[in-house]
Formats: sequence, C-alpha cells, structure tokens
Amino acid sequence: MIKRAIALGFFDGVHIGHGALLRRVRERAAEIGATPSVLSFDVHPDTLVFGKEVKLLNSALSREEIIRRLYGIDNVVFIHFNQHTMRMPWRQFADALLEELSVAWIVVGHDFCFGYRGEGTAEKLKDYCAGRGVGCDVIPPVELDGRVVSSTYIRTLVEAGDMEQARRYLGHPHTLLDTVHSGYRLGTKMGAPTINMRFPEGVIVPRHGVYAAKVYLEDGTEHVAVTNVGVRPTVSDSERVTVESHLLRYSGNLYGRQARLDFYAFLRPEQKFVDYEELSAQIRKDAQAAGAWFEKQN
Repeated sequence: MIKRAIALGFFDGVHIGHGALLRRVRERAAEIGATPSVLSFDVHPDTLVFGKEVKLLNSALSREEIIRRLYGIDNVVFIHFNQHTMRMPWRQFADALLEELSVAWIVVGHDFCFGYRGEGTAEKLKDYCAGRGVGCDVIPPVELDGRVVSSTYIRTLVEAGDMEQARRYLGHPHTLLDTVHSGYRLGTKMGAPTINMRFPEGVIVPRHGVYAAKVYLEDGTEHVAVTNVGVRPTVSDSERVTVESHLLRYSGNLYGRQARLDFYAFLRPEQKFVDYEELSAQIRKDAQAAGAWFEKQN
C-alpha cells in the first residue's frame, strides 16, 4: 500500500486558505517520500449535523479538478458522509484513517473538527498523531484584508455576483465544470451560438446576469466568453436557471463534451427584451464588453 501524506477538510471552493494546507501536504510528502493526498466528504457535514442545506461553491467533481489542476495533487479520496460517519467517535475515525489509508503525515486547518459531535479537534488530532508516530501540521488561519478567508464569506460574494472579489479570496476564478447540454439553439439562429451548462444540485447559483468569462475545452484551448446566468425571460416563461456562454471567435459543436467555465466579472443584470432582434443586438454588445474587460487586464 502506498504511504500517504494527507490533507483533511471539505475544501469547498478550494480557496487560498485551503491552498496553504495543500501546499504544505505536498512539501511534507516530498520530505518523507509519500504520496500527497486529500481526504474530503461528498456531502457537507452540516447537512446532517445541523439538518440544514448548505449551498456549496463546487460539486465534489469540481473540487477534485481544482485540487489536481492548481495544486498538482492527483490522489483525492472522497468519503460518503452519512449517519454512520457522523456518529463515529473521533478516535475511531482517526484509527481507521491511519490504518486504511496508510497515513504517515496529516495536515489540517486550525478549525478542523471531526467525529461524533465534532469532539475531535485539530489539537486533539495533533496529540493523537504524536502518540502514533505520525506527523501532523495544524495550519493557522489565512487572512486577506483583515478577514479570515472562509468558504462561507466567498459564498456571499458569489451569490452577489462579485466575481472579482471572490477571485481574490479563492486565488482563482469561480468555476463551473459541466458537460455541455443541448439547448433551444436560439443563439445559433440569432447568429450568436452558445453552449449551455447547468449548476449541479446543491451548488450556489450566482446573481442572475451577464458575466465576462472564459471557457476551457477538453482539448486545452481557452476561449473568452460572455455568459448569461438566469431564466432567459425574453425566450422562456420557465423558472429553470440556465448558464449560456457565447464563445467569442469560436465555431463548432460542443454538445456532450466537458467544459470548464471561469467567471471573471459581472457586466450587467439579466433583463427581458422586446424581441429576438433586440436580444441579439444586446448579445453582440455584451460580447464586446467582455472582450474589452479582458483587454483592460492585459
């Protein structure tokens, strides 16, 4: 069995605070000749512990993709969080972790809690590891603008559409990873072909409106895009939220292919237009605005 240096946490958003853990676990892995790894849960613990839904920044698939892409950690393990996991005494959880995953070093954040009623704390884990001959690092809080970086705060930024501030705290653009879905092809008919994506169930929907964005395709290519998040009031009476991105200077069929959408800046709120002609003209203006936004960043 491979020897692991492992970072523990939920890692929603994979922000710069999480980044401190992920960089440390890579350093420790290199020092002791272990595989850098991450252990997380598929369901946010608060969903069961407090019986409340927690709207997340990313799906588990997206969290894993960000960890691999930005931090170079390929060994990402997800545990299903259920009643059994929630009621497991913290020491039993730690025993299982060390034995089943062959852990030689653990890295956690200062506020990490685990086990029944959250009785396992970072300091208890550190003492436990010392008794088992396992290394353990507890990472102090990471601050930006005098505020402790947290997924909770970043969620409020994304819900408000403040992608520029969210990017500072995340250390990367807010991301949606999805397979391109077939839409109504109205964009193609109006001369502005779009790709259609969806936010997974349980993931935060940003403020409805138009964003400057970039789309990354499976072939590794990067495309500037203008993205509309909302209910498409000009063409639909449905309340179902869609994510439509017009890729500037791109033509081709992307249905069924995976794409990554990175949000950079809010351009304007969603609005209803008189007809398709007015909507088409606005899409062209939005595309110009998105292109201009990115040019200013260079």
